[in-house]
Amino acid sequence: MTTAASIPPITGTVTVGLPIELAFALFTGSVDAWWPHQFHIGPADVAEILLEPAVGGRWYERGVDGSECDWGRVLAWEPPDRVVFTWQINGSWQFDPDPAHASEIEARFTATGPDETTVDLEHRYFERIDGGQTIRDTIQGGGSWKLLLDSYATLAASQS
Repeated sequence: MTTAASIPPITGTVTVGLPIELAFALFTGSVDAWWPHQFHIGPADVAEILLEPAVGGRWYERGVDGSECDWGRVLAWEPPDRVVFTWQINGSWQFDPDPAHASEIEARFTATGPDETTVDLEHRYFERIDGGQTIRDTIQGGGSWKLLLDSYATLAASQS
């Protein structure tokens, strides 16, 4: 039996000046505010990006025309410590409804003070995706999760 070669995960860390509960709520409840709208896969320009707050919840974009395009599903919802959701976007930048073809994004939140939280993020299992190396290379080359975490940190700074 042949196993797909492992593609290294993308990781990132950021520390924000918010208590852990607020850091988690901002990350999960305000994806629309920190995710750049030019990074989308639907046919219409993005009106908003949403992450539903429960296991099984959708991660998706809503277009300005009202259309919706799924990106993945929530696998773990453990406020204020952890959230895991799938990335079900294949190498052709289209939604793949098969969860066996999904990579995963895990964000862990650790209080490092009463008003400070460190967020550790890992985007893993690219080998599950059709075109996974291409997806990883594109994400990494486009600024990676560092760009997204920096955008989140900027939003968090405006909240403190």
